[in-house]
Amino acid sequence: MFPDIPKPVAKKRPVTLSQVGKTRSDDYAWLKDAQWRDVMADPAKLDTNIRAHLNAENLYCEAMLAPTKALQDTLFKEMKGRIKDDDSSVPAPDGPYAYSHRFRPGDQHGVYIRTARDAPNDQTNEIILLDADALAANHSYFDLGSVSHTRDHKYLAYALDTKGSEKYAVIILDVTTGKPLDVKIENTAGSVEWAQDNATLYWVQRDENERPSYVYRQNVLTKGSKPEQIFAESDPGFFVGIGCSDNANFVEISTHSHTTSETWLIDSPNAMPALVSARREGIEYDLHEHADDFYILTNADEATDFKIMRAKQSALQSDNWTAFVDHTQGTLIIGMETYSGHLVRLERSNALPRIIVRDLSTGEEHSIDFDEGAYSLGLSGGYEYDTPWMRFTYSSPTTPGQVFDYNMVTRERVLRKTGEVPSGHNPKDYEARRISITARDGADIPVTVLMRAGQTLDSRAPLLLYGYGSYGITIPAAFRTSIFSLIDRGFVFAIAHIRGGMAKGYQWYLDGKLEHKQRTFDDFVDAGRALCDQGYSAQGRLICHGGSAGGLLVGAALNQAPELFAGAIAAVPFVDVLNTMSDESLPLTPPEWPEWGNPLADASAYDRIASYCPYENVSAKAYPAILITAGLTDPRVTYWEPAKWAAKLRDNQTGPAPIMLKTNMDAGHQGESGRYDSLKETALEYSFALNVVGLQ
Repeated sequence: MFPDIPKPVAKKRPVTLSQVGKTRSDDYAWLKDAQWRDVMADPAKLDTNIRAHLNAENLYCEAMLAPTKALQDTLFKEMKGRIKDDDSSVPAPDGPYAYSHRFRPGDQHGVYIRTARDAPNDQTNEIILLDADALAANHSYFDLGSVSHTRDHKYLAYALDTKGSEKYAVIILDVTTGKPLDVKIENTAGSVEWAQDNATLYWVQRDENERPSYVYRQNVLTKGSKPEQIFAESDPGFFVGIGCSDNANFVEISTHSHTTSETWLIDSPNAMPALVSARREGIEYDLHEHADDFYILTNADEATDFKIMRAKQSALQSDNWTAFVDHTQGTLIIGMETYSGHLVRLERSNALPRIIVRDLSTGEEHSIDFDEGAYSLGLSGGYEYDTPWMRFTYSSPTTPGQVFDYNMVTRERVLRKTGEVPSGHNPKDYEARRISITARDGADIPVTVLMRAGQTLDSRAPLLLYGYGSYGITIPAAFRTSIFSLIDRGFVFAIAHIRGGMAKGYQWYLDGKLEHKQRTFDDFVDAGRALCDQGYSAQGRLICHGGSAGGLLVGAALNQAPELFAGAIAAVPFVDVLNTMSDESLPLTPPEWPEWGNPLADASAYDRIASYCPYENVSAKAYPAILITAGLTDPRVTYWEPAKWAAKLRDNQTGPAPIMLKTNMDAGHQGESGRYDSLKETALEYSFALNVVGLQ
């Protein structure tokens, strides 16, 4: 399956680390560049010894997967063939215009356009506001953050990252001339917001540790104006974001940790932020403007799965909040939107979402439901507030994504778009199931399964088991065009909705974090074993797959049950948890202590993290074949985490399976940019998966 060629061997340079009365040794700490901040800004500054090692790893990975090159090309063509080359979004109306994003044939990033509202699909009258492909032409990496127009439709601001380090420059265009203004804004977090005067721009600036910590504003149309800092977050455990209220009367500053939030409002371009309600540990809240009120989505008063409260704009302190939609245990309110006559909320119960529409004049509610056993729903929002129409998205593992406009008064449902699969797709050729497996402690774990219709459950099929299980993130049962390249070759695809996510409510998240974190990994392994017991696959025929914190999941599962898997795909994996959570200079460390614990101050947290951290628990055993990916400028999971893990795995491997590391030297956490280039990474991963189970 793989050629027999020499492996890269990382030198061991042991470093002893001590904290909270504990001591550990790290053989590969040298792979972390001492000047890593400089490397994020300019990858050319990477230490030459580290670069040599990463290049050697890349050459090894390329050589090991060389026999799959033809298969990679075939998979890429298949995946590209499922994407509509000249695809476009459904135009979003805003006053006299409609805004959308479309791709010309061959485009990687597309163009942002504006048309007349009454002729949104007439390309003869469209104005190209932003040609992203033209902007990307001279960059090896390209990503757009916010793209936002003023309310008078005269100016457009966009945020641009060309390194993958998530440090965005902001450019302002004059829509009439198409030329940028002479305003320089650097090192932002990527989001921008316009004030009502159509001249003042707000953005979030990063601090010296690359954390989004400051809010600035500037009247970008006034010559000689200077940026003004109007907000600063002093707690390194809190990140800052900006947005606007549902009726766009306020600019909102939100500052939040994983468990606590606080909001400040700005009601005019020259006003300073006004605090809504002071942060309280463990209390989250989110505001939605309506007339003279705000509706507040919050977990206050032990509303674990959140409830909705209401307060007058003139009295927004939490003491003045009154009940509006009561808390229901097990039914998580994921999000909400307000319109002039309605409030819309998105809920999830037992891993299935639904939309609830409430008439604010009568209090009457109705739901928008779908019949499939597993599916994904999302609220799409829009620019307009005084409208009876709302927009939502729907898909399922077998049904391509759809966009609906829904009249909240008449209940008319208008299908505006169904995702096209140019190479062909018949949903009846596939079957999606929602099953439940019993974890070792008795918990019922939902699992979404996708396979060919009529597939025999005789334990012969290989199975790709995907999971995440952290931060409360729930992997949706959505349509994925790429996965059919595996399904059509006989694979079963399964998503384990394990604890640590919110598939079954907020408590599902709490049951898989901090002192309960081991449950996340146990659930994943138990799901894999149960799928084998039920005939979907067999031990040694599974591929586990996860990225970022999902890579942590993969690493922990491999240490626990390597014999269960034929292979593993770990994308930008968060595997060096103990060392990362012990380095408070890293951008995400203080904000993530509520998720994992603080091993610098708490010996019990140290012991707990050390007990499951994939890097710390690598030991001499027969690991399956592992494909690991990394991004050199990744600020979320720094490149040295997967590099160290690969080195330690290879040093401890007692079996014949290879350990491969591919580091993208021109990208960060998201990997390749562009809708087609990103498919090449997926084709690489899937060719690896097919190879280890002997399929083509």
